[in-house]
Amino acid sequence: MPASLQTLILLTLSNVFMTFAWYAHLKEMNNQPWILAAFASWGIALFEYLLQVPGNRIGYTVFTLPQLKILQEVITLTVFVPFAVFYMKAELKWDFLWAGLCLMGAVYFMFRSA
Repeated sequence: MPASLQTLILLTLSNVFMTFAWYAHLKEMNNQPWILAAFASWGIALFEYLLQVPGNRIGYTVFTLPQLKILQEVITLTVFVPFAVFYMKAELKWDFLWAGLCLMGAVYFMFRSA
């Protein structure tokens, strides 16, 4: 499997864990003390790091550091929008599209000389 595809898969999976670690406690542990939510988030984040670290190491063999960062931001928005809409029941807004278009511009500028 190409390193770029391995990177994309690992970073996408890590971002799913990251999104749940950062935001799911707002829905699931809203009535719990913040310290319990923090420990639960740290537990989830462990799995994020177990995927993110190898994903970035593999990715760094084929992408530059700025390219890896922009790739991560695109993945973040791609994972976050369905999470926000379907899991957190947030309203789908045009702003998600505009943010995505801005990220597409960032991708263009980071990868155009590659």
